[in-house]
Amino acid sequence: MMNVVREDVDALNAILKITVKSEDYQQKVDEILKDYRKKVNMPGFRPGHVPKGLIQKQYGKSVLLDELNRIVNSTLQSYLAENKVEILGNPIPKANTEVEGDFNKPGDFEFTYQIGLAPEFKVALSKKNKFSYVKVKVDKALIDKQIDDLRRRYGKLVSSEEVNDKDLVLAQFVELNEDETIMEGGILHSSTVSMEFVNDKKVAKALKGQKSGFKMVIDPISVSRGGKDTAAMLGIDEGELDSVSNKFQLTITEIRGMELAELNAELFEKLFSDGGVTDEKTLRERVKSDLAGMFVNDSDRMLTRNVYEELLEKTKMDLPDEFLKRWIKLSNEKEISEEEIERDYESYAKSLKWQLIQGNIFKSNDIKLENEEVIEYTKGLLVSNYAQYGMPAPEDAELTTSAMELLKNQEEANRVYDMLAEQKLTAFFKESVKLTDKEVSYDEFVELVAK
Repeated sequence: MMNVVREDVDALNAILKITVKSEDYQQKVDEILKDYRKKVNMPGFRPGHVPKGLIQKQYGKSVLLDELNRIVNSTLQSYLAENKVEILGNPIPKANTEVEGDFNKPGDFEFTYQIGLAPEFKVALSKKNKFSYVKVKVDKALIDKQIDDLRRRYGKLVSSEEVNDKDLVLAQFVELNEDETIMEGGILHSSTVSMEFVNDKKVAKALKGQKSGFKMVIDPISVSRGGKDTAAMLGIDEGELDSVSNKFQLTITEIRGMELAELNAELFEKLFSDGGVTDEKTLRERVKSDLAGMFVNDSDRMLTRNVYEELLEKTKMDLPDEFLKRWIKLSNEKEISEEEIERDYESYAKSLKWQLIQGNIFKSNDIKLENEEVIEYTKGLLVSNYAQYGMPAPEDAELTTSAMELLKNQEEANRVYDMLAEQKLTAFFKESVKLTDKEVSYDEFVELVAK
């Protein structure tokens, strides 16, 4: 190994000086130049007969520089690995320091690099740490709503006498002038309004209970979801919306309501083909169980987020900030200004701090991501994707092949590793801290998840 001297600046920064002697590089440089001499074409000389001096003059310096870079990079990596030096980022040339040595008269060279050292810190996590484990309160109202949704999914549309909350209203839209007279040459179009998506409470209230033939003046956006949806309802292109009146006469022409599917053996078979549901009682039990399981992943994510925030706040560690800022600038593929680095550094430092905490937890508790485990986890994700589209998963051998192909994509592989790492981290948190179940309503739960 080359001669490497370490000089500690402080607990987070160090200098590495690498001395490269001529015997470390000369033989390799001579071999490369000799090979160049055999292959290079130069006017006035036959291939393989170009004078050695000309080859040296034209290519010598660049070949030497490439070889020195290779040697130095290899030496740095070997030194850090063999001495188990934990660094942040990568070594970078020391600021305002030139390489010592003469490229015109090569001899010994000395390269000086800066390294940022990973900080020492302790992750304090035990049963003394108390967290709420938030769950949805699966009460009768939520079960009733879920059963109604299932019955609606397999129900059928029938004519209704008057408009109710979840009905489909078939209506004619006629464009009006500002004084609410019918616009000559204006839009005349029939379409459907879903009462579930009428977010304007005043309009929804005015429509509810009305019968076929009812007329009222509305802004089209009040009975649609805007953009393409509004344009489709009026039978025009989205680009035409700006030139359309905000006053239309809506006339109800027909009302269709959803007749819920009956709670009988036919519905139970459609919903649960395993035969586990045979009557309303077992249906309610199954729905309650499924609802409880449905929110587990969200409950886990909230717990992990809360532990993450507490650990970030309470784990004391310093970072080699100036080194990291310079490393970010030098390692960025695109040119980045000092102002941009300063603006984004706090977010970067927070992310790095969490990576260090997570790495510490994994190392201290011997948590690993084994290759076979990653493949099995990936297969599980693929099975879930098939199920989402109502498709049966392929045989195990084909599934394994698909998983391995997916993991060849670095971006996808990183996503899978991150998901599995978070799953393991969540399991560790659930075992390590004191949890108190906290039940909240479905609406409260949704709000908490969205934070």
